[in-house]
Amino acid sequence: MAKDFDTPRNDGIIDNLEELNTRSTSKSTLAIDMDESEAAEGLELPGADLSGEELVIQVLPQLDNEFVCTVCFLVHHRSQLAEASSAPVCRDCDV
Repeated sequence: MAKDFDTPRNDGIIDNLEELNTRSTSKSTLAIDMDESEAAEGLELPGADLSGEELVIQVLPQLDNEFVCTVCFLVHHRSQLAEASSAPVCRDCDV
């Protein structure tokens, strides 16, 4: 059977505002009651005082077989160095 692709389709599109209002009021929405202070407990504000915080990871200096890409500023192994560039650029950024 041939299908006419030029005919307009109605894929659940609501044409009038009244139908939209009845559908939106008939569906129930789930409301979550949350205390504002509980929601803001894990939120860090910019400019917050972090002087009492300690660094919990060990930072290693750059090794002899590593380089810092001048485009993405990530540390890569020398095997990732792009061959045809004058500045140290990784293969991913050289593309």
